[in-house]
Amino acid sequence: MASLPGFSLAARLRAGETVYTGWCGMPAPLVAEVVAREGFTAVTLDSQHGMWDLAGLATGIAAVRQGGSSPIVRVPLGDFAMVSRVLDFGAEGIIAPMIDTAADARAFAAAAKFPPIGQRSWGPHRAAMLAGIPDQKNYLANANDNIVTLAMIETRTALDNIDAIAATPGIDGLFLGPSDLSIALSEGRTLDPESKAVEVELDRIVAAAQKAGKIPGAFCASADRALAVVKRGMRFCAISSDMGFLRAGARAQLDKLK
Repeated sequence: MASLPGFSLAARLRAGETVYTGWCGMPAPLVAEVVAREGFTAVTLDSQHGMWDLAGLATGIAAVRQGGSSPIVRVPLGDFAMVSRVLDFGAEGIIAPMIDTAADARAFAAAAKFPPIGQRSWGPHRAAMLAGIPDQKNYLANANDNIVTLAMIETRTALDNIDAIAATPGIDGLFLGPSDLSIALSEGRTLDPESKAVEVELDRIVAAAQKAGKIPGAFCASADRALAVVKRGMRFCAISSDMGFLRAGARAQLDKLK
């Protein structure tokens, strides 16, 4: 498994490192770059519930790379066409929401990986330029090992199929979406990302990922939550959000003025 120049996320995860990613929903490349420059190993641009459009993602991915971090994109629900687009722009990882079945996982992997694993179409010219890869044959030969695919586990159906999802070739990890899972497990009665029901399933997700030799990950509302789930086996954790960082910083300054 050779590393690609300018790509580090997959290599870090393969080496056993715990990776923390910042999370950006505001469509501002400068904000994403600032989060990267503060020292996050990766920065995730959220185009599912965030406000990033395709043009913004192209600029945002470059900004994250300029800030010294690995760019990741969460694509919209079921939008596997966007997977290959943002990989062509230079993303190192993709988070896909609501992966409920092995068929969903296969469709996701097909868009993210080149043959023989998937069916990704050729066109990573911007990715090769940003990473400084002069010979694009090098990108083709090594992209599958250097692109990280994370399937979000957010429903009862996904939990029922978790071993099959984890075992799908081309899926590199399972990523807990705790808010949606809490809604699903409570039949729509509760929004509680740290409910007892979610806590039980968190350990199940870790176990399934480890059994398949894949990466377990989760969205975490805070650094304290991330540290807690890492102790339970999580190795890829998203921390809060750009809006959360901004609000917390503003609140801390205002509190001093009261």
